Amino acid sequence: MPRSRALPAAPDWLSSYQPSDTASDLYASASPQTAAHWRTMARGLAALGEGHGSSGGGVQEQIARQIRDMGLTFRIAGDEAERDWPLTPMPLIIGGEEWAGIEAGVVQRADLLERLIGDIYGHGQLVAKRHLPAPILTGSPYFARKMPGMAPPSGHWLHVCAMDLTRGPDGQWCVLSDRVRLASGIGYALENRLAFSRATGSLLGDIHARRQAGFFSALREGLARDCQRDRPRIALLTPGRLNQSYSEQAHLARYLGFPLVEGRDLVVNQDRLFVRTIAGPKRVDALWRWIDTNALDPLSFDVRSTLGVPDLMATLPGGAVVANWPGAEVVESRAMATQMERLCPLLLGQNALLKSVPGWWCGQDGALAHAEAHFDDLLIAPAFGSAEGLGSQPVVGASLSPERRAALLAAMRQRPMDYVVQTLMALGQTPTLSAPTPVEQQLVPRPFSLRVFAARDGQGRWQVMPGGFARILPGDDETPALIGTGDLSADVCIADAQKQSSVGHTMLDAPGVVRGGAILASQSADNLFWFARYAERAEFTLRLLRALLGGSIEADASPAHQAGVGGMLINLLHAGGAVRAQGMGEPTLDICADALTEGELPGGIPSLIRQLQNTGRALRQRFARDFWLIASRPMPALRDHHPQTMLEVIEELIERLSALSGLIAENMMRGPAHAFIDMGRRIERALSICRVTRGLQASGQEGLNVLLELCDSQITYRSRYLSGAAPLQVLDLVLLDPDNPRSLAFQVEALVQRISGLPPLDDRNLPEQTLLDARAILAPLQAQAIADVDSGTLHAIEIQLLSLSDRISERYFLPNETVAPRQQGALLS
Repeated sequence: MPRSRALPAAPDWLSSYQPSDTASDLYASASPQTAAHWRTMARGLAALGEGHGSSGGGVQEQIARQIRDMGLTFRIAGDEAERDWPLTPMPLIIGGEEWAGIEAGVVQRADLLERLIGDIYGHGQLVAKRHLPAPILTGSPYFARKMPGMAPPSGHWLHVCAMDLTRGPDGQWCVLSDRVRLASGIGYALENRLAFSRATGSLLGDIHARRQAGFFSALREGLARDCQRDRPRIALLTPGRLNQSYSEQAHLARYLGFPLVEGRDLVVNQDRLFVRTIAGPKRVDALWRWIDTNALDPLSFDVRSTLGVPDLMATLPGGAVVANWPGAEVVESRAMATQMERLCPLLLGQNALLKSVPGWWCGQDGALAHAEAHFDDLLIAPAFGSAEGLGSQPVVGASLSPERRAALLAAMRQRPMDYVVQTLMALGQTPTLSAPTPVEQQLVPRPFSLRVFAARDGQGRWQVMPGGFARILPGDDETPALIGTGDLSADVCIADAQKQSSVGHTMLDAPGVVRGGAILASQSADNLFWFARYAERAEFTLRLLRALLGGSIEADASPAHQAGVGGMLINLLHAGGAVRAQGMGEPTLDICADALTEGELPGGIPSLIRQLQNTGRALRQRFARDFWLIASRPMPALRDHHPQTMLEVIEELIERLSALSGLIAENMMRGPAHAFIDMGRRIERALSICRVTRGLQASGQEGLNVLLELCDSQITYRSRYLSGAAPLQVLDLVLLDPDNPRSLAFQVEALVQRISGLPPLDDRNLPEQTLLDARAILAPLQAQAIADVDSGTLHAIEIQLLSLSDRISERYFLPNETVAPRQQGALLS
């Protein structure tokens, strides 16, 4: 056996590491055992890089590749486009003994938050006995005035909570903020671990890093425990795909096995909560909400909300679980944070294990005077989200101009209860891989905050995620954003002295072997249906453009735009909204270029690709990684209007769409989701066949050849007939041949099969109207001879297909939807 060649030693990235403050730096202050884990990780990452760290770009590129492959993205508020998730290779490493102290403090803090919320909305003893100033509650925009007196039947106000921590200059961990409104970051912590482990192989095992899967199992079991029936249905309520962290929510829902629903997917009936599905309403026992309380129920809170569920609050007395309890976020304000250490002995009978950043609410006696006396040494922040002179962002007193300082002090004197002041404190530091440069890579200190998560398990006890969501900042700027421009994220590893037992699972435990059974929400079915229609519509438009540019496989064929055929194809483009009306008299090349660049008309290729991608984003939890990588690719740029250049763009896009069709055919489970995506394709393709056949059947042999090309049936026709294109033979192949996957009859027969396989609303075993309508289209096609099929017949079939599409929408999709946004009949002529 040949000897393996010894690799050169990897460089020690930590040898020249010099933090500005050793007490707050995770590596500089680590125990010898934990420091050894840091060095093991640094050497391992360096060895993964090309040339063992000579440039350092190798490991970063491997991480970036995993991020792209997993489809991990985020959106900064105000951005329209998504960005790749900024995961840096070097994780935060915390020793097991140090973590034990953090864990105990987080559990205590979670108990404190639970007791505090229970008192605020329960007996109200803290306010009654003047332990808690009433304006801290009434001044908060998150105080739910309709919630006092309503208590969760399970007794649990919180199921998931988080705290932002950092290391202070004294080396002690302290709390920057509490988070019970949204558990943002919990999904990204999971994604960070998955991406890091896939890119770095055995490095996590080399430092004995604790696994995280047990935490997510506990979270799921904790929610299920408080429901009032076996095998409850738990859904994750999202604001929608435009939310900043929608990608995180979709990934988390897929990992946990929760349906991802929006408010419009849900309905309340007889004080029970249901999700609208293609098989009718299905009961939902618990909601893990990712929307604010004010948006949760427009009938109880903000009537302007379109994100919530009307009458949701009526389901709470009956046992519906909402995590976290509506109004819980009242404890998140900066004003409340100044009271936590004082309230801990009152509510728990013990001092706080995790201290808060020293701060004062200016509504209390003496606080404003203290703020004025030490203004330059303090951070001035809004007490309840925003305040006069600050907006929503805190400022350092010393950084203000004399004019702004005077204005802010005047506003604070007028309404002191709107402000909080805090001691200035530098964030802790952690080694971070410097940005790739031509010089040697190194680790540099950067400030960080660590979001730690706690969730109730199946026994109602708090379990703390072994790790968390690390946010590494470009400067010492403690802000509440999840992630911002210039920020990085990192995996968080809790490293033990001994290797963990191999007993356990890296993914969630399954209850047993199951097949099928997952619900398909009506909105998901709608999006699947229209995703396929947009894809098929785009492919048909591309085939029209290819035919216009002379893409026939006939070696001696004249260009399609001659002899009147081109005019017919342009009419089809115009009817489909791909080109403007005034373009009818333009040169063919200009018309084709317009269709490939038109981003405003609904039928232009960029518009169709954009609509396909927008619809696809709402289905992220259902699409495999390879599928979404293809679907999310940007529209290729058109360099010029030369025919060959346009044909290259057309061929690239047709190949992409064909690849998506292939992945659907080979990889998608045969269930209701596949049925709706196939139904969308079949209806759109059948409509296209009818329209193009009506336009070209009377255009002579040239038109028949183009018809065969557009229906992708040239090779089949040549293998069957030795003669040139003949009318009856061509029309029979593209209209009535049941074995041709591009024929009209094939599409309608596939529709009948898909609809007949969908779950019924009742158990009477009678065909529903959608199936009857589909059969009414298929039966005449199977009974007719091709000589009897004329333009009027095809036009009637188009009308029936559009009516069938409407019937599918009425039966399976959400109510009160109009077809206008989808351009249902845009091509009907």
